[in-house]
Amino acid sequence: MSKQPSGLRTTSPDPARFNQNLSLPYNLRIDDFRMAMQDVYDFFFDVNKFLLGRGLPRLDDMLRPAAMSGLISDMLTSSLANHSRSLVENAFHNGHPDLLLKGHYANDSVQSGQEGIEVKSTRKRGGAVDMHGARDQWLCVFVYGVDSTTQPESNRAPMEFREVYLGRVAVADFRRNPRGELGTRTATLHATGIASLRESWVYLDRS
Repeated sequence: MSKQPSGLRTTSPDPARFNQNLSLPYNLRIDDFRMAMQDVYDFFFDVNKFLLGRGLPRLDDMLRPAAMSGLISDMLTSSLANHSRSLVENAFHNGHPDLLLKGHYANDSVQSGQEGIEVKSTRKRGGAVDMHGARDQWLCVFVYGVDSTTQPESNRAPMEFREVYLGRVAVADFRRNPRGELGTRTATLHATGIASLRESWVYLDRS
């Protein structure tokens, strides 16, 4: 029997890395995060098994970083809504926030609301992520790592979540970034704001 590439090994969140003492909003449970993370791991395992079985690169290696972060954010939003008791996906296309308090808005749809959680994912350690604007909001950031250097590629480690943060942030916690070439203005938590968010860690790999 041929050895299974390490990039296809089964991955699960480490129970010891969850913050059991964190007070979570909207009736969320630590298990909701664990199951949502596992859903993403299982998806990448199944897709990469299919791709590698046909001599194709892993999804991790095919996607551009921004596209992968967008995909993971969408998957986590859907999975958290699935597992949580009080949150649903925002039915408004590109509405804010991604997760809404169930039944609080008509048809669980709002272009810009206050009750819910915005979900982001990034490869940047520490959880600093660019956003379209500064808002008072509950912000959840998943930090993940991708092995893009191991050779041969078939031996690369699977994508892994390293940090998860969930905290309440305010407009004053953000700095406005200069406009890019296309004129898009973004906002990022400043040093004090990101330090505050990091205090509200859900999952943390200290290695």
